[in-house]
Amino acid sequence: LDDPIGSIDSGIVRPNGLRINKMRVPLGVIGIIYESRPNVTVDAATLCLKSGNVSILRGGKEAFNSNKCLMNIMREAVVKAGFPADTISLVEDTSRDVATDLMRASDYLDVLIPRGGTGLIKAVLKNATVPVIETGAGNCHIYIDESADHRMAVDIIDNAKTSRPSVCNAAETLLVHKGIAKAVLPDIKARLDKHNVEIRGCAKTREILGDDIICATDDDYAEEFHDYILAIKVVDDIEEAISHIRKYGTKHSEAIVTNDYNNSVKFQMQVDAAAVYVNASIRYTDGGEFGLGAEIGISTQKLHARGPMGLRELTTVKFLVNGEGQIR
Repeated sequence: LDDPIGSIDSGIVRPNGLRINKMRVPLGVIGIIYESRPNVTVDAATLCLKSGNVSILRGGKEAFNSNKCLMNIMREAVVKAGFPADTISLVEDTSRDVATDLMRASDYLDVLIPRGGTGLIKAVLKNATVPVIETGAGNCHIYIDESADHRMAVDIIDNAKTSRPSVCNAAETLLVHKGIAKAVLPDIKARLDKHNVEIRGCAKTREILGDDIICATDDDYAEEFHDYILAIKVVDDIEEAISHIRKYGTKHSEAIVTNDYNNSVKFQMQVDAAAVYVNASIRYTDGGEFGLGAEIGISTQKLHARGPMGLRELTTVKFLVNGEGQIR
């Protein structure tokens, strides 16, 4: 991957002769609190190293021995490459008190990135005094428009729900236009039944699929299941679908399946999310799939970065101003 550090985003010469360049620089010291998966230890350390940042990592207790082993290997490699060992480091105390201390280490950290479930992210947002980049929470929707290709709709929701239901870019709610619901919902259920997906549906969904379908509640529409569970709602039109996403979505990834160009544009322009899809699975929201290489996480906020965070998103800018004695 290209090294972003030192690259010039833009440059201008002002009428007074000042030459102003906008250059990419590291964020500084990045703290990362994450859960379980030890691959995050390697992804985070190497992304921070490549982007010129120091990283302080605090993983979960479930993968502590793996994290410690991986960190020891990487620290040895860093030293052999001529860098200080503490360019990357692991917090070896996995207690909540130490995690809270890290969240409040404003004198030492430039930014804190939580990577994990909704509970972890809420805890960091509540307790942190360090600037936080919010990542991860994904209550994601697929909306099947009245004009949608039937087979495409079934394939997309199957992939978005069942290919890996525990991740943040999996579908949690399916919204279906009332004009296509009777035709497409039985086929969707038949496909999802192969994976034993539990469906929780609105009254219209239950009319179509049968009373054995669990009645969906507001809590179901707000839930990130991380499981083979899908909430379904039949909506009157695209406006109701967008309104539902606005109410329950977490600004992660949303998709429309449609053959109506105007509706595809309306959906992409009016839905507020880091990634908005037309006729494709939301499972593509990923640094590797977006051509960024590895990622530090999926940012669901608007500042400082949004969407998959690769090398460039782990940098900030400084203005380099060169003159010849100009005064104001």
